[in-house]
Amino acid sequence: MSTRQRFSLLLPLSGFLLVFFVAPLVWLLSLAVREAEVPRALPRTLAVLQTWQPGQALPPKVFPDLAQDLVEARAASTLADAARRLNYEVGGVRSTLMRAAREVGSAAPDTVFGAEFFNAVDPALASPEFFAAVQRARGPVSSYYLLAAFDMARNAKGEIERVSEANRIYIDVLMRTLGISLSVTLLCLLLGFPVAMLLTQVTAKTADWLMILVLLPFWTSLLVRTAAWVVVLQREGMVNTLLMHLGVISEPLTLIYNRTGVLIAMTHVLLPFMILPLYGVLKGIPPHYMRAATSLGAPPVVAFFRVYLPMAAPAIMAGSLMVFILAMGYYITPALVGGGSDQMLSYFVATYTTDTGNWGLASALGLMMLVTTLALYAVAHKLSGGRALSMG
Repeated sequence: MSTRQRFSLLLPLSGFLLVFFVAPLVWLLSLAVREAEVPRALPRTLAVLQTWQPGQALPPKVFPDLAQDLVEARAASTLADAARRLNYEVGGVRSTLMRAAREVGSAAPDTVFGAEFFNAVDPALASPEFFAAVQRARGPVSSYYLLAAFDMARNAKGEIERVSEANRIYIDVLMRTLGISLSVTLLCLLLGFPVAMLLTQVTAKTADWLMILVLLPFWTSLLVRTAAWVVVLQREGMVNTLLMHLGVISEPLTLIYNRTGVLIAMTHVLLPFMILPLYGVLKGIPPHYMRAATSLGAPPVVAFFRVYLPMAAPAIMAGSLMVFILAMGYYITPALVGGGSDQMLSYFVATYTTDTGNWGLASALGLMMLVTTLALYAVAHKLSGGRALSMG
């Protein structure tokens, strides 16, 4: 087969990935730096503010131009998006902008739209802070959402600084996401490694039945499996009932809507992704290596750590990376079985896209998650000597 024929066979898959994966991903991530709402709604205001600097007196012409922009943006249905964008920086300005547009539209023809008019509507609309926010949103690109994702913002002078302690959210959420993902990865490794070893030691028929049990979770919906854990782990659920019947505990444990429930449910869902890579490599390790090590005087524990484990290292790295990356993006399981302090970064991405419509911040958080994942993968790839996802 010639090179051209091989390339032609890859074209359908490449085109599919480009249209349905790469292009939507690039478009979504571009929202993290794009500024289109305010330039579309307030072009005259931005033109007047082009040479204005925070700390200077506001140009008198800015108020009549703002009034004209508000009327035209309201008629073109572009004002709501611009008001929502400005409301992220100047709290409460969304409703006042909409009210100002209505009052400008219903004002008498001889009305003078100056600072006094907008100050009567709301003092915030005549303040330098408001116009500084308008100027920062002039586009076409902006660092506002990216800074917000890292708990930073620009002050009135345009300098980057950390937000107040009460408003620092996303770095803590990122650390929580990394902590939960790492915990789930370690639990899957501790539980999955013995199972993978057992699959290599039993007969082929027994291994087939055990493999069916390993693959069984794939035959059930993720939502159904997570909902089942809600039933099993609740105070009157199977786990607490069994423990109380055996006398292990005297009162039900809180196993749901907290970190414990999240770790249990996510470990159950992701365990097969650890077992399968491990089994694929462990079954290829000749058993006589361990026998040779013990015959040379190495105790079983020493032979395991010095001979067996190094040969299994690529599988451990591959399974751990797969589980960790999948856990980073989990949303349904923490949302159903976790509490308010157990929600991961994907929860906030979903909230900003479906509930509040803040696609810019959702894209910035998604970009932060993607960059973090790629950075961790690069570190793991470096530490493993280039065998991060190698199975051999």
